[in-house]
Parts: sequence; C-alpha cells; structure tokens
Amino acid sequence: MDKIEIGLWVTSGMLVFVVLGMRVAFAAGLAGLIGLVWLRWDQFGYDPERLWKAIEISVKIAGQVPHSKVSSQALSLIPTFILIGYLAYYAGLTRALFEAAKRWIAWVPGGLAVSTVFATAGFAAVSGASVATAAVFARIAIPEMLKVGYDKRFAAGVVAAGGTLASLIPPSAILVIYAIIVEQDVGRLLLAGFIPGLFSAIIYGLLIIGLALTIPNFGPPVTGFTWKERFMALPPALPIVAVVVIIIFFVYNPFGEAWGTPTEGGAIGAFIVFCMAIFRGMRVPQLKDALIETAKLTVMIFSIIWGVLIYVRFLGFADLPTAFADWITALEYSPLLILICILLAYAVLGMFMDAIGMLLLTLPVVYPAVMALNGGEFVSAADSAFGMSGPMCAIWFGILVVKMAEFCLITPPIGLNCFVVAGVRPELSVQDVFRGVTPFFVADAVTIGLLVAFPWIVLWLPSLA
Repeated sequence: MDKIEIGLWVTSGMLVFVVLGMRVAFAAGLAGLIGLVWLRWDQFGYDPERLWKAIEISVKIAGQVPHSKVSSQALSLIPTFILIGYLAYYAGLTRALFEAAKRWIAWVPGGLAVSTVFATAGFAAVSGASVATAAVFARIAIPEMLKVGYDKRFAAGVVAAGGTLASLIPPSAILVIYAIIVEQDVGRLLLAGFIPGLFSAIIYGLLIIGLALTIPNFGPPVTGFTWKERFMALPPALPIVAVVVIIIFFVYNPFGEAWGTPTEGGAIGAFIVFCMAIFRGMRVPQLKDALIETAKLTVMIFSIIWGVLIYVRFLGFADLPTAFADWITALEYSPLLILICILLAYAVLGMFMDAIGMLLLTLPVVYPAVMALNGGEFVSAADSAFGMSGPMCAIWFGILVVKMAEFCLITPPIGLNCFVVAGVRPELSVQDVFRGVTPFFVADAVTIGLLVAFPWIVLWLPSLA
C-alpha cells in the first residue's frame, strides 16, 4: 500500500478515536504508533515473522520523540507563564486590576462588562492560560455584574469570551506551542500577539457598548467614582504593568539589545509576581494551590504535546504534509480564498476538539501548505502571494490560527472556557454560558476578517524587532 494511503487511513482512525471520546493525547499517540508500525511492516512486505521487529523499531522511535522535543528550552516558558497567572490571582492582583478598570471605564454604556473585558486583557498579559483567566474572573466579575442588573447569561458570556484573550496577549502558551511546532522565533510571535490581542479587546468592548445602546436596561453604566478614587485604584494594579514591561524588555528591548531570552523573561516574571504575592500576604496553602494548579495545567498541555509529536513523526515518514501542500497549491483558486477556507475548517474542527490539540494535530500538515501558497519558506515579499516574506507569513498565519483557537474556546459543544465558567458559578448551566457568548461570535468573525484584510495589524510590531 502507498504510504500516503497509510497516512490517510491512520489519520481517519485517529479522528474516529477523538469522536468516540478518547483524549487527544492518547488518540494521537496511539494513532502515531500504529502508523509507524504499519509503515515499517509495509517496508518488510507484511512478513508475519518481521511484525515484531516492526513494532520494536516503532516503539523506539515513539519513545525518543517526546523526550527530544519536550526537553527543548523553549517549552519551559509554558509552566512559568501559567504560574505567573495563578500567583497573580493569589496575590490579589486580579481584583485590583478589575477595580481599576471598573473605576475608569464603567461609566460608559455597558461599562461593567467593558471593564471586565479590559481587566481580562490586563490579566492575560501576565497569564499564559485562557482557562485560568476565565476561572479567575468568573469569581470576581460575574457577581459584580449581577448586582447592577446584567442578565446572568450575558455576564457569563463576557467572562468566557474575555478569557480567550490570554491566547493572543503574551505571555501565551498557545503561541509558544505554535512557535515550537513550526520552528519559528518565539520572541517575535509573542510580540506579534500584543496588538491583535488589544484589538480583539476593543472589538469586544465596542460590541458591548453597541448592545447597551440598542437594548433597554441591557447594561447600566456605573458612575459615582471621583477622580481621586480613580487614581487611588491605579497603584495596586501597577505591579501587573511592571511584569509586562519586564517580559517585553527580555523578549525585545526597543532601546538596544534584549536583556535575555523569553524563557529567562518568563522565569523572572514568575519570581517577581511570587515576591509580590508574599508581600501581599500569600501563605503556604495559597502557594500550594497555585503550584498544584500550575502543575495540573502544565501536565495536561505536555501530555497532549507528547502524544501529538508521535503522530507528527509518523506524518513525516508518511510524507502526508508534502502531499497536502502539493494538492493545495495545485487548486485553481486564489491563495486568499484557500486561506479563508482553511480558517473556516478550523472553526468547524474547533467545535469538536480542544484548541491546543487541534493546532498540534493540524499544523504539521496545514502550515507547509499555507507557506507553499505564499511562495515558500524563504520567499521575498515582492514575489509572495500574500504580500509578505516567508518568515512574516509564518507569524501572520500563527496569529490567525491562534485567534481561531480562541474562537474554539467558546464554541459548543466543547468550548472549554464555557465549561470552566459554569463550573465556577453553580447558579449557571453550560447552556446559559453558551447562550451568553453568542454575540461574541460576531465580534471574533469581524476581528479575524480585519486581521486577514490588514496584515500590518499583526506584523507592524514584530517587523521592528
């Protein structure tokens, strides 16, 4: 049997595993191992006596892949970024950030919801996990919105959608994973996420204001704060700004050479937040909770990476990414139309898979195809299809697919952020949260359309690095 056919059969089997409810990590790892055995046995001419030899060789390959990749220094960013978020929560920085946003922004129509969006964006700048952001603000913001008369479903939807901003705004675990899978510069990708992340928050805020202006009693503004009270709310929130600035200078110093690597920046950011948490009264039980939650989320992410990397190695042997890239470039449609179809496919796929698993499974095949559409990894901007060089196209596409991953965090039936919000707030059902996030689908569609139409929104900041 042709190795491309083997690749298609094994991929179909993996999708069946996922649909039947098997975890992505196990489905990908098992499918990859089966595929490696099948390819090796096919080379042996399906000789029954050599089946065990094929299994032995494949198991060795599968065993080496996770260690060789996960021992990469770049992946150490993930636990430090997640730890920053949990330590910031236990240090009380999240409540201080929400209070500052409320006093400065809540006077606009729908102001408390808008404040929540920008507070989640601020917290996203010190937290690499969307799930953690949604969980934290479900405890803080939803009760405040319910007090002033917001519908409980919309209040939950604001928090679930706002939590997705952590996928784009650095430090972002998903951006780090993307950079490692496609072998691109982590620092530039983290820089590229700032403006699109802020842009997404602004679109969310404008959507809320528009709804408040058109629907009576939708979201009353919160007034009565004096200028003194507003300025007094700023100092408790400044530590988050300090951590963000430090991480930026480690990734990219606009005044000279960078101070260090993104990994070092993440570690120092975690240490600074840890010191702040101790200063603000965090004790051993809270530190233990922060470390345990960080370990849980890190192990989940790394388990998915391990399993998917085995599957990725099988794809390489099966030559499926090259075949898919050749097929995509042979289509008689414009590259932009094909790219839009790929993004729509991500929207559908995200309804049935978690964001990290979806990206890890698809990028080894889809990324080479998109780069081929643009003209190749090393094409110049003048000769490219999308008007940007190969490295810039990799960054642009990365932001687009991560934004699609954000979209998948709130889409039914397995939008993870919606389940997290419902789990934190017992008065809410998952169905309530899914109804509440519905308006934000429109905002995300507008954001993605603008990022596709105006790539400079993504590329301006990394082009300066």
